[in-house]
Amino acid sequence: MNATTSIAADAVTTAANSLNDTGAALKFITCGSVDDGKSTLIGRLLVDSRSVLLDQLANVSKSGEADLALFTDGLSAEREQGITIDVAYRYFNTAERKFIIGDAPGHEQYTRNMVTAASSADAAVVLVDATKLQWKSHALELLPQTRRHSLLVNLLRVPSIVFAVNKLDALEDAAKPETAGQAALAFLNISHALEAFAKAAGIEVTAIVPISALKGHNVVTSAAGWCHYNGPSLLEILELLPATPAEISTPFAFPVQWVEKFSASSDTSQGRRIFWGRVATGGIQVGQQISILPSGQTATVAQVLSATRQPGPVQAGHSAGIVLDREVDVSRGDWLLAAEPKTETQADEFETAISAGTFNSSRDLKATVAWMDDEPLVAGRVYWALHGHRWIKAKIKRIVHKLDINTLAEEEATQLDANAIGHVELTLQEAIATLPYQQSRVLGSLILVDTASHKTAGAVLIN
Repeated sequence: MNATTSIAADAVTTAANSLNDTGAALKFITCGSVDDGKSTLIGRLLVDSRSVLLDQLANVSKSGEADLALFTDGLSAEREQGITIDVAYRYFNTAERKFIIGDAPGHEQYTRNMVTAASSADAAVVLVDATKLQWKSHALELLPQTRRHSLLVNLLRVPSIVFAVNKLDALEDAAKPETAGQAALAFLNISHALEAFAKAAGIEVTAIVPISALKGHNVVTSAAGWCHYNGPSLLEILELLPATPAEISTPFAFPVQWVEKFSASSDTSQGRRIFWGRVATGGIQVGQQISILPSGQTATVAQVLSATRQPGPVQAGHSAGIVLDREVDVSRGDWLLAAEPKTETQADEFETAISAGTFNSSRDLKATVAWMDDEPLVAGRVYWALHGHRWIKAKIKRIVHKLDINTLAEEEATQLDANAIGHVELTLQEAIATLPYQQSRVLGSLILVDTASHKTAGAVLIN
């Protein structure tokens, strides 16, 4: 067993041990450079797992052969140009698990769409086209977009990252004996390059798998020995990857999405307003003390309702309706947060629940930015920032540096161009409650929106 096979086998064993709910659907994306075969791979997964009907297969067939990419390329512009522009989601299931697939575009100009898909993914399959690389070289260079997408999914805390080396079948021709063994050599050299890049970038790789999306090698069923690889197939790995766990160990935080006015049913709301939303972190139950941001008022939880209006505690990741013991001014965009502890025992429990301390309520932030607008990011610009459901103004105080995706070096910069990744300092119009993104995806992230064009300009990850 070689090193790459060992990585894949160990990853599946670890995932199997950590997966506490085998019935949980896995949401994963395919990403990478242009024409690496992302759409074709998804089509192959759907066909070989028998998740498409005969009439669907007929609709994507040309000259008797199925064009697998057309299962996800649904826009007319995508079909005409043979490219993926927007994220397309498809659903399928096997005997082991249900899956939600996001087909992310590979073009640089559509990086913002890829970031959107990755922000909520449980896993990412980064495709690498072997035919585009100098695969005979042990020290080959990966494509810029492969590196960029890998860095972004790692920054966005996608728990599992799988590299799938595609189109290896194109390197060998049965009619040309001299090409025998080229696929195995290519996979070996590309695997070394991926491992070196991942180590330098601090990316934890779940597995590296040789595949042929066109012919189906190692996609659904394992092609034992192909490319000297004897590990599990891509689908077998995906079936055992853990879903993203809810952030239940962090103190309660709840962005208010909708305020239901006084209900006629006193049984469910006790005649008071119900504040609806999804619990971001922690959990909520009757009798819990909460504080309200930005007003700073405090109250006690009188009633907690599930999404189906059933009373009872609600944990992070689930929708809830919250009724307070008194009428306070709460609107869409406000946050309900765990109240500051008032006793020494409560303080100890609070500190244990969140190792970095309580929520940071501040107007000044240091953050990593994935810039997605055509207009460069420069110091002094003002944007709308969306945190939860709350809109506030944000000013770029300083650009600290940008990341060179080729060398991974941090360079001084006066601006961030489209698709750049950098570190910045922000000043907000009002204080918000935050946690580092490494602790909370919801509390640690912002979206910057251009105030004039209203286009999504950047994804902000709070450090």
